[in-house]
Amino acid sequence: MLEHMAEESGRTLVCSVLFIDIVAYSTQPVAEQFEIKRRFNGMVAGALELLKRRDRVIMDTGDGAAIVFLGDPEDALVVGVVMRDHIAKLPMRMGINLGPVKLITDLNDQVNVIGDGINVAQRIMSFAAPGQLLVSASYHDVISRQSSEYAGLFVREGTRQDKHVRQFDVYSVSEDLHLGAAGAAQESLTDDPAELVPAGVFRKPLDLSDTQPVTVQQPATIVDAGQHLMVSGSSRTSVKKALDDLVAKGAKVVSPITVVGSKWIATCSHADGAGEVKVEEFGLTCIVSGRSHRAVVDKVAEITSVGGRLRGEIEQIDGVWTAVCDTGS
Repeated sequence: MLEHMAEESGRTLVCSVLFIDIVAYSTQPVAEQFEIKRRFNGMVAGALELLKRRDRVIMDTGDGAAIVFLGDPEDALVVGVVMRDHIAKLPMRMGINLGPVKLITDLNDQVNVIGDGINVAQRIMSFAAPGQLLVSASYHDVISRQSSEYAGLFVREGTRQDKHVRQFDVYSVSEDLHLGAAGAAQESLTDDPAELVPAGVFRKPLDLSDTQPVTVQQPATIVDAGQHLMVSGSSRTSVKKALDDLVAKGAKVVSPITVVGSKWIATCSHADGAGEVKVEEFGLTCIVSGRSHRAVVDKVAEITSVGGRLRGEIEQIDGVWTAVCDTGS
């Protein structure tokens, strides 16, 4: 597996990323940190044992871990829910994102991962309360369309804003989704996920032969993931058509069309003109609008840097991202 990943070094891929943070880890004495990390590593290893696939990269972040899954996006959800069932033993907050990452070979000749996909996963995690598992809009968009069971697992929590004034739509994973009493009572996890996972929640959707039939007539979905646009669909044909339309408008392909789970995914830059924003002033108030969420966020940041103030949230109205600001002058 490592040899295969090394061969992929330098490529940009669309992957699901689970970012885990141990709550208040840095405030503990060094001896306690060592014991906490030992228990945490054991929990992660046990959770990963539930998966048959080994195509993943684990990054130690000091006070937690970032796990990049190169295969099915469901893997991140499975491991996240398993880790959440250990909250009583070790307080954690978690976030999942689906986005572009690049495999690289680091100074120790080991496979490592960088990219916006990981950065956004960390942002989503930072919005979570202790014991909470949040997912990004891009991850929700792909997973919720795979089956009716998955669609009912998420609750929209609204929009969150980071210190860079970048907006993120976040969804929480239902607290009713867990390993069940049999798994919670065990100190270590069984190797057979079928013994622990409730029927009709993970077992059925993970059987890709049992997913809804692919239809080329269903149009692809285009999600503004901030730095890039993410195109996803149930058929390669629909994704290629949407991607070709964006390229014809001036967009550039960031990662080519590839299969992620039972979905076809590709990412591209914003089309020419997508970065343009319109600012309309009404006295001490202005309205910023544009087709790119990132462009509107950048303009709002420019306004707030000179004394302005964002009023409410940046919202998408009829395909246009819109923000209302006080100009402060």
